[in-house]
Amino acid sequence: MAQDLYQAPDYYNLDELLTEEHLLIRDAAREWVKRDISPIIEEACQKAEFPKQIISGLAEIGAFGSYIPEEYGGMGLDQISYGLIMQELERGDSGVRSTASVQTSLVMYPIWKYGSEAQKNKFLPKLASGEFIGCFGLTEPNHGSNPSGMETKFKDMGDHYLLNGAKLWISNSPFADIAVVWAKNEEGRIHGLIVERDMEGFSTPETHNKWSLRASATGELIFDNVKVPKENLLPEKSGLGAPLGCLDSARYGIAWGAIGAAMDCYDTALRYSKERTQFGKPIAGFQLQQKKLAEMITEITKAQLLTWRLGTLRNEGKATSAQISMAKRNNVDMALKIARDARQILGAMGITGEYSILRHMMNLESVVTYEGTHDIHLLITGLDITGENAFK
Repeated sequence: MAQDLYQAPDYYNLDELLTEEHLLIRDAAREWVKRDISPIIEEACQKAEFPKQIISGLAEIGAFGSYIPEEYGGMGLDQISYGLIMQELERGDSGVRSTASVQTSLVMYPIWKYGSEAQKNKFLPKLASGEFIGCFGLTEPNHGSNPSGMETKFKDMGDHYLLNGAKLWISNSPFADIAVVWAKNEEGRIHGLIVERDMEGFSTPETHNKWSLRASATGELIFDNVKVPKENLLPEKSGLGAPLGCLDSARYGIAWGAIGAAMDCYDTALRYSKERTQFGKPIAGFQLQQKKLAEMITEITKAQLLTWRLGTLRNEGKATSAQISMAKRNNVDMALKIARDARQILGAMGITGEYSILRHMMNLESVVTYEGTHDIHLLITGLDITGENAFK
């Protein structure tokens, strides 16, 4: 079993911008990844299995609901702490970060922000502890970048709602205990409903044959005349802005997480370049390899500054959706390019499971698409700076 020799790059001494609490939280997550993720993740990916034994560990390091108030089982941490945890998890694997990101930003967040007090007390503590795992149902077979066109609907049947439809590409769905599902009522208004595993007519078939996020469980949500109790409707917000608010939190976490993947690829490539000898000297001594490595650390440093500033704005309640989109788009694109260059430095060894690089590269091909595609986030920035809507 390969030893995890990871050393995180910090070229601009950004640790000095972090509080003692930030560093303690990040370092705890970093050590947990080294101990509990690195030794098992390659085998989990090869087998295309989510390692369920890590759920309790994720809860212990605060990966589930880090910023949710302590009264509901969360840790009450700030947004930079949440980002740092996501960074360390994705350094291990994007699929592990996805599980935690969905749990926190797409399940716990809407229940906390849009739910009733009874819903918060019923679900949030169990989600924070990992006793419950949740998933988020927005994307449909025919509606991805255009969620407003969703076809999943529910009817008011007097003493309950009747839910019909389907969702696709849903992380955590195959083993989720609850799903936060977005559907239209009879007037066409979008609402969130909490669907529970044991509800009749609710099924979650798993998606197989993925080349990406292989250690993450992905599936569908099928609703065939599911009777949802009226108390499971999220009462405090409706309309498309409700699920988009959840996506803001998730995209913010992805912006941090992608840096973790990039840092791992850079660290691997740097170490390999110093050890691999060709033409009588380490390949780190050749200009083309130095060019790749110098550009990697430059882009990582820029992304670190971008997300730190975004986290500060999030803590102050000032970050806009467009600013979050910019960071998600930039950082995932950056990580993908670094993974590809790092693979080049390793040559043929870069495609093996002995190193993490190709696994990161394949995972990032999903990350660049989910929670808003690369092109959609570009248009969000375009709309924000021009005031002209290019979506229609």
